[in-house]
Amino acid sequence: MDNIFTERLWRSVKYEEVYLKDYQNVHEAKQGIGDYMTFYDQERPHQSLGYKTPTEVYFDNDNQKRKLICNLNMAN
Repeated sequence: MDNIFTERLWRSVKYEEVYLKDYQNVHEAKQGIGDYMTFYDQERPHQSLGYKTPTEVYFDNDNQKRKLICNLNMAN
């Protein structure tokens, strides 16, 4: 199951960035893919996350509180 998320990420990177660009060198590729990863995490809404970005979900205070409470309950 873990591999599914990795495969989906790399599919998105390839089809939305790499295959559309004509990088001339490694530096351009690193810059382009780095910019895409920032876009992917901070700007691109994800259907599986309720059309939120991964950054919004990760840094959502209510979500963090729920995780903390859940972890504390599991520890007891």
